[in-house]
Amino acid sequence: MTGPVTGRGRTAPAALAALVIALPLLGGCAQDDVADGEGTIALLLPEAQTARYETSDRPTFEEVTALRCPTCTVLYANADQDAATQQEQAESMISRGADVLVIDAVDTVAAKSIVADAERHDVPVIAYDRFIDDERVDYYVSFDSEQIGYQQGLTLRTALAASPPRADGDPHGVLLVHGSPTDPNSTRLKSGVHRALDSADVEILAEYDTPDWSPDKAQSWVEGQLTQFAGRVDAVYAANDGTAGGAIAAMKAAGMDPVPPTTGQDAELAAVQRIVAGDQLMTVAKATDQQARTAAELAVRVLRGEDALAPARIGSVKAFLLAPTAIVAEDVERVIVQGRVHTVDEICTTPYAEACAALGLTEEDPS
Repeated sequence: MTGPVTGRGRTAPAALAALVIALPLLGGCAQDDVADGEGTIALLLPEAQTARYETSDRPTFEEVTALRCPTCTVLYANADQDAATQQEQAESMISRGADVLVIDAVDTVAAKSIVADAERHDVPVIAYDRFIDDERVDYYVSFDSEQIGYQQGLTLRTALAASPPRADGDPHGVLLVHGSPTDPNSTRLKSGVHRALDSADVEILAEYDTPDWSPDKAQSWVEGQLTQFAGRVDAVYAANDGTAGGAIAAMKAAGMDPVPPTTGQDAELAAVQRIVAGDQLMTVAKATDQQARTAAELAVRVLRGEDALAPARIGSVKAFLLAPTAIVAEDVERVIVQGRVHTVDEICTTPYAEACAALGLTEEDPS
C-alpha cells in the first residue's frame, strides 16, 4: 500500500499491482459518509467536437463524484480546443478554491504551466485521458494508448494479409493518419501501430500528424496522398474515428468503392455505423464511463488524503491504465449493443437497416 496522499508530500507506491484491479480498489475504498462542504474538484476537458466528452466523460464524472462525495463541489469547463482558454479556466478554478485539478489537456506541453500553477497553490493534479509529461503530475488515468495502436495495426495487418495480393506484385500500400502532434497519446499510438506494421509485408507510403485531431485536416491530407500515390493506397491507419471519417470521405470522393480497410478508435456512433456498412474496418471501444468513474473516485480519494494504490507508472507519474477492446463488424452486437454503448435503434437508422439485418443486429431482450 502507499502512504497517504497529502498534497506535495505524497509518498509513491512501492510496487505495481495488476491493472485489472484498479477500479475495484478505488471503488472499494471510497467513503460515502462525509462532512458538509468537503471540498472542490475541478474538471477541465479539451473540446466538444469529440462527442464522448460531453455525453460520457463529463456526466459520469459528475455523477460518481456526487455519489461518493455529496457535499463536494465540481467545477467544470471545456476549452473548445484552445490551450490559452484552458490555461485561463485552470487559473480561475484554482482561484475559486479547487482542491484537486483533473485535466484532459488541449496541449500537453502548454499544460505544464497549469501543473506548475497548481503546485504553487498545493493543488494535486490528475492528468486525464492525455498524459502530461511532468513529474509534478500526481496521477494519470487513461487507456493504454500503445496497446490501442498495436490493436489497430494488428487488425489492419490481418485484413491485408487476407486480401488478394496486388497485381503489380508490390506490398500493400498503407497511409498512416496519426493524431495531434501535441498529444502524447499520439506518440504512444504511433509506437503501437509501428510495432504491428513494421514487421509486416506492407509499405508505409506516408505518415501525417493531424493538428488538433481535425477530421477536415485528415481528409485534406488523404486527398493529396490519393493523388500522389494513385492506385497504391490499399489501407489507411487512422488514429481515431474522427480522422477515420475524414479519410473515408476523401476515399469515397475519389471513387474508391469499396473503401480500403480503415481503422479508428472511440466507438463513436458514426464510426459504428460505418463499420456496419462496411466502410470502416474497425474501431477501439474504450469504456469512457469507466475511465471517468476511475478519475472521479481517485479525485475524491486525493481530496480526502486517502491511500490510492496505483497499479502502474509512466515515468514518475502514478497511473491507472484501462484495457481497450478492438471491434470489427462481428463484434458490434456483443460489445456495442449488449455493452450498451449504442442501441440498435441508434445504429440501425434507415440508411443502415439492410446492413444491420445482414449482421443480425437486434435489441437485447430486456428480460
